[in-house]
Amino acid sequence: MPGLHGWAPYSAVPGLAPGPDRTPGDDDLRPQFADLGRLARRGVRAVVGAARAEERPRLSRILAEHLGPDAGGYDVVEETWPAYDHVNVQAGMDAWLADPGRSWELVGVVSQHGQPVELAQLLTQEGQSDPYGPRPGNAASVNVACGPDGQVRPCVRCALYLVTEEGARTAVLVRAPMPQYGHEGVSVQVVSTTEDRAPRASAEIRAAALEHNVFRGQVLSFGQEVFGHGQTLLQFHRRPTMGADQLILAPETLAEIQRQVVGVGRHKSRLLAAGQHLKRGLLLYGPPGTGKTHTVRYLTGSLDGTTVIQLTGNALHLVAEACSVARALQPAMLVIEDVDLIAEDRGMHPGHHPLLFQLLNEMDGLAEDADVVFVLTTNRADLLEPALAARPGRVDQAVSLDLPGPDARRRLFDLYRGRLAVDTSGLDDVIARTEGVTASFLKELLRRAALLAATRDGGRDGELAVSADDLGSALDELLDTRNAMTRTLLGGPPS
Repeated sequence: MPGLHGWAPYSAVPGLAPGPDRTPGDDDLRPQFADLGRLARRGVRAVVGAARAEERPRLSRILAEHLGPDAGGYDVVEETWPAYDHVNVQAGMDAWLADPGRSWELVGVVSQHGQPVELAQLLTQEGQSDPYGPRPGNAASVNVACGPDGQVRPCVRCALYLVTEEGARTAVLVRAPMPQYGHEGVSVQVVSTTEDRAPRASAEIRAAALEHNVFRGQVLSFGQEVFGHGQTLLQFHRRPTMGADQLILAPETLAEIQRQVVGVGRHKSRLLAAGQHLKRGLLLYGPPGTGKTHTVRYLTGSLDGTTVIQLTGNALHLVAEACSVARALQPAMLVIEDVDLIAEDRGMHPGHHPLLFQLLNEMDGLAEDADVVFVLTTNRADLLEPALAARPGRVDQAVSLDLPGPDARRRLFDLYRGRLAVDTSGLDDVIARTEGVTASFLKELLRRAALLAATRDGGRDGELAVSADDLGSALDELLDTRNAMTRTLLGGPPS
């Protein structure tokens, strides 16, 4: 039975039913006063919501005003980047928009539930009547690191650039990563009133993002996915300043390393003219504490203007991303510390070795003229996969860093002493008793001797002065059997 005056009978209206002491009848077709009030309020809210939705400027209307009535029929061209390139995409967009022949307006895109927005969706009327769908608003941005020492650049999260240039009107949607919704990269979607303009604009933006890449010439490290799935952390570091006198290596060893890493880049024009390849690999191996990481720091400081990417520990699975950055921003040096963690000999543990294969493929995939050097370090060269050295451009040079001999230990003592006043009358005995120690052991020896001197003089003000007895006592402590674990950790001699 149809409802009276537009109302449905109680059986069709949720929550309406006869009273407990009444029987259904004609009177029951009329809602109770409480129900009427509740339904009236719902109706008012619906009318107000619809009115507000009509008053709200629609993105499709804004795009139609910019692109013309045929906006929905234009093709959309999309470019994508990894999440860590968000800052570079913004740098490219800013550079592209700075062309004096272009004027533009920025419109923020707000999605109440955070769902990814598609430009093709915004170009049509479909879905635009949804009051909770994408709508125009203030352009939100996030500060993203663009250099060491806390340098940041504001990067838009989701916004439309409405661009006008001679003969064409273009709309560019920039969208930041949204891994929680399955969108793990940065995307730029372009549509234009001129047929060939959209693909040309997207290519120009990509080229500008590479040209103005903020990673170029920096020292970078890839880290864990600390912000959730797909959010790779990429950190900037100051380039170390370190002279050759601070790297205690045999002169012939240092010359060998410099020739392989620095020399090839320095003479690359002549090498290429002679038909020689530039890509190369250097393996630094030896016991812990022999200076492998120190050598990497020295090389990093020597290669001013070279992009350096470091992979360590639990970031080794990001080898493909690191190689991609190195390939794009050469000259580059890719440092993989403790490479044995991913490049262990396949014969020792048969099965799948995806990271090893990834590393080998990345090394092989570089062009012959790519100015990229792989610097690998390991404490266990005996565990490494032989295929690392099977082809040119993988590991071309392996350098052993051994425990410091007497002359090296004396130089390390002078280096770590710094400004500390030390009575060196017993130094010959100290050098003789520290056979087989690492640089870390000698550094701790001096710190401990300084602490003994400070304790001995009662903590009075003034310059510390380490006596020969302080130095000998500190060495006795470190060599004592009770300090076996400390000695092991510092790379001391076996008991």
